[in-house]
Amino acid sequence: MEVVAECQDGYEGFKTIQEYQPDLVFLDIQMPRINGFEMLELLETPPPVIFTTAFDDYALKAFDIHAIDYLLKPITQDRFHHAIKKWQQQHIAQKTAQPSLDALLNNVVYDGYQHRVVVKDQGKIRIIPAQDIYYIEANDDYIKIFVQEGFFLKKSTLGHMEQSFDPHQFIRVHRSYLVPIHQILRIEPYEKDGWLAVLHCDAKIPVSKTGLRKLKLRLGW
Repeated sequence: MEVVAECQDGYEGFKTIQEYQPDLVFLDIQMPRINGFEMLELLETPPPVIFTTAFDDYALKAFDIHAIDYLLKPITQDRFHHAIKKWQQQHIAQKTAQPSLDALLNNVVYDGYQHRVVVKDQGKIRIIPAQDIYYIEANDDYIKIFVQEGFFLKKSTLGHMEQSFDPHQFIRVHRSYLVPIHQILRIEPYEKDGWLAVLHCDAKIPVSKTGLRKLKLRLGW
């Protein structure tokens, strides 16, 4: 094994992984600027990962995104070698059947719910706090995240975002729209048996029958 680079934070790790395309990454979770899960989400093709952390809170989430192993600090030599052996076995298997790593791109949830979204904007990394989101719209294999400046595209599904955000803060009002509850100014009728959610940002979002039932329950209407 050859160590090709060491990085001090998630931004540096993102750039270095893109440059070297390593076969394996040892990744911490709590890091300056962006955490380990958020760094992985930015990569088009995430490499195999062995997490190395002092916290056991994220173990289940790490294995949900198909991490090779989860090492708790301080790491013993025997435990380290065991993790390397697991990676070697998977690495050999990959030569005949490349496993899907798409799950790595869609898991940034921590502390129960997601409180921010990481996107790439013209080659730069942008972190969007959940409270800054006006609404989210489905767009084929992507979603459009609307904020004050406009919108950002992200490769994800509306269903995933709905599950990731706190249901007391975001609500799926339509199969194509996820809206922060604090953005809803009023609900008004639209055409025959239709409804629109008028947002504080002046957007008007269609509300389905299912979405209307959710709103009535959530808002006590």
